[in-house]
Amino acid sequence: MDELDSAIVRHLQEDARQSNRDIARKVGIAPSTCLERTRLLRERGVIRGYHADIDLPSLNRGVQAIVSAQVRPLSRVVIDAFQRSLGELPEVMSVFVTAGSDDFLIHVSVQDIDHLHAFLADRLAVRKEVVGFRSSIIFRHIHRTVLEPLPDDGKSPGPR
Repeated sequence: MDELDSAIVRHLQEDARQSNRDIARKVGIAPSTCLERTRLLRERGVIRGYHADIDLPSLNRGVQAIVSAQVRPLSRVVIDAFQRSLGELPEVMSVFVTAGSDDFLIHVSVQDIDHLHAFLADRLAVRKEVVGFRSSIIFRHIHRTVLEPLPDDGKSPGPR
């Protein structure tokens, strides 16, 4: 991605509903050029979709939590099946397969604490592959909606 592509992506992240003409004006190119660049960004998979940012309490999802889970046996079949099944649960917002003491981090949103308890007891504790889990309630969440490319200087970050 060059500077022009990065600028187009930044403007789309700020507001994906703005017109192609507006983005072209902001980055200083012809609308046809902007349209073609955006099309190529979609084809290359840089732009994967356009989404609305929804207020969770408006969807009766006032409580969020991060649930860490450990599964056994630790095999690709078990990991893939567990990840797939979590993705089908309406309470689950995101699933992360991780390394370390926890195998999964699961971001859930539910109506209230009672529903969180029910999710943990009825959806996780009953699974034979789950050998342990713990939950942390989220009080506040900051989500960056506009990301800039990081420099590719060929150096990996070292200790500071």
